[in-house]
Amino acid sequence: ELQQTAEETELLKMELQMLETERVRLSLVEEKLLDVLQLLQQLRDLNISKRALGKILLSTLESCHDPQPGKAHLFEVLDTLYQELRACELFQRQPAEKVQGQQSLANPLVISC
Repeated sequence: ELQQTAEETELLKMELQMLETERVRLSLVEEKLLDVLQLLQQLRDLNISKRALGKILLSTLESCHDPQPGKAHLFEVLDTLYQELRACELFQRQPAEKVQGQQSLANPLVISC
């Protein structure tokens, strides 16, 4: 009975470790998603065209078509989209202080469709 309890305890420890790993992974994905949504909000405020935004999205999807081994595909797509949005020429035209001011929005998730 003691052996069975020890085995159950070990299984529970392994499950807890897997859950913690998944929690960390989801936390990273959530942070990257928030970054992407914030950039989309800023681009909307800069009146980005639907065509330009579509090109950015298609470019991201093309570059992430074949997932790299060992990388979480969802995180890879979000990270690539973040980099593509960040490189948008509308951001390059803005003074640095205006970009910084927009990054400190009170609620970056409010995006009207």
